Amino acid sequence: MTQINRDHRNVAVLATCQMLFGTGRSLIVATSPLIGYAIAADKSLATLPHALVIVGTALLTLPAALLMRRIGRKNGFVIGGVIGALGGMVCMYGVLAANFWVFASGTLLYGTSAGFAQHYRFAVTDVASAAFRGKAISWVLAAGVVSGFAGPEIAKFSKDLFLPTVFLGPYLFLIIITLLSSVVVMFVDIPNLTPKEAADTGRPMKEIMRQPTFMVAVLAATIGQGVMNLLMTATPLAMQHANHPFDDTAFVIQWHSIFMFAPGFITGSLIKRWGEIKIIMAGLILLALCIPLALAGTSVVLFWTSMSLLGIGWNFSFTGGTALLAEAHTPSERAKTQGWVNFIIYGTAAVSALSAGQLLHYFSWAVVNYTALPMIGVAIVATLYYAWRQKTAVTAQGE
Repeated sequence: MTQINRDHRNVAVLATCQMLFGTGRSLIVATSPLIGYAIAADKSLATLPHALVIVGTALLTLPAALLMRRIGRKNGFVIGGVIGALGGMVCMYGVLAANFWVFASGTLLYGTSAGFAQHYRFAVTDVASAAFRGKAISWVLAAGVVSGFAGPEIAKFSKDLFLPTVFLGPYLFLIIITLLSSVVVMFVDIPNLTPKEAADTGRPMKEIMRQPTFMVAVLAATIGQGVMNLLMTATPLAMQHANHPFDDTAFVIQWHSIFMFAPGFITGSLIKRWGEIKIIMAGLILLALCIPLALAGTSVVLFWTSMSLLGIGWNFSFTGGTALLAEAHTPSERAKTQGWVNFIIYGTAAVSALSAGQLLHYFSWAVVNYTALPMIGVAIVATLYYAWRQKTAVTAQGE
């Protein structure tokens, strides 16, 4: 198989898996805060089930990376899909029994499967040519456009499927979707590490992490993911508090998901033309712009506009950071670097998602948005400083 054919086959397989994973995730985003609010004795815990998805992701990203280093990407992704289906089964029982903690345990278990799925974007770069890498990442992420429609739509039409128990149907579909991803990923073509590559562990992580390129790449992806989870997790409840029906909430989350992934069709080309740093900066600016819109009122239009900008901002900052990270490690360092990076990203995202419900319950939707501003500010300053250092270094070499 030629390099071009392998690249495109891997993109097709991993993009499909990303679409299936994203469908399940957007389904959980749209439903879990409302389920939590309905069955939790303490309403401030309503967003905990969704937050536990991210906690599970953070806990398993590093072990998943190390496991896949030993058994290969394909086998690791299959295992992740099976774990996700088990999580869906526990969620179904939690909804059926109206048991908040069982439901939350199910979302945590599903989150551990996401610890595997979050490596789809890395896997596509394992054997991709350097020229194709940016496009490969963005195309895999772009598959989320389908999931942006599919997840909320599945939630809408299946929420009353097993009345009188509301929201039981979506989690049956979650099980099916997750198992299907384990089947599809069997067609991926990524060779395992050679014995020589497996024996070489590369530089210590402390040395890798001290690189300015690593710092900026991880900060961009981490802030993008953290801010996105903070605002997105609180949105369904904020809209419920504003007396919007579930269909409006599903509509806003649907379009937020679409705008998260639709730019992926061009983000790779934009990175190739303008470079990772400019795309990261564009993403961070869009993240900042979504906040005044969120603070301007509680109409569906304002929720939609703010969440749409949040999605695009996430795409640029997250994709740019992921592409930049590839310059900071060698193939032998790939597993541990990607594992630690995902742990940092989703550990931060877990904290922000856990905070969202508390901030909204005890304070307000405005406070949730204000909390995001310093996070974005830190990332902007760090990225500008890095760009200045790079420009200075290039100028010095030319003299």
